[in-house]
Amino acid sequence: MADSKAKPPLAIAADAAPLRTKPSNYPEPFFSRMGKREKRPLGDIFGLKNFGVNLTTLLPGGESALLHRHSKQDEFVYILEGRPTLVTDQGEIELAPGICAGFPAAGIAHHLVNRTESDVVYLEIGDRTPGDEGSYPNDDLKASLGPDGKWIFTRKDGRPY
Repeated sequence: MADSKAKPPLAIAADAAPLRTKPSNYPEPFFSRMGKREKRPLGDIFGLKNFGVNLTTLLPGGESALLHRHSKQDEFVYILEGRPTLVTDQGEIELAPGICAGFPAAGIAHHLVNRTESDVVYLEIGDRTPGDEGSYPNDDLKASLGPDGKWIFTRKDGRPY
């Protein structure tokens, strides 16, 4: 009898991985801001459960996420192509290929913005710690990681979207 569950591949070409089917989990009016972002969820392909790895492309004018911080999740980015601007609640810096940045849990709010005319490609890595929450200093949004691993979004006062 054949195993009905497909085994993950041993290796793949990262840029050939399928794009994430839904461009963003954010509710509107934030969802459409992610229209110039393409994610290839590499970690999911291999069945990784403890952390995620995405190969992400930001088209000109795109942003990686809303300006945010996580309560429990650490994040890391490594720039492969292009020159994104790392925007934080403590200032901005231009990044380039070979530059990396890390964001410890409960640290500075951050996101990447592509202010150039060329695509930006980078790896993003983050853990999947249960009970994580996302806070968004510039937007009326709060995120909580549900027990099923999916994000639940509300307004800052707790009202649902």
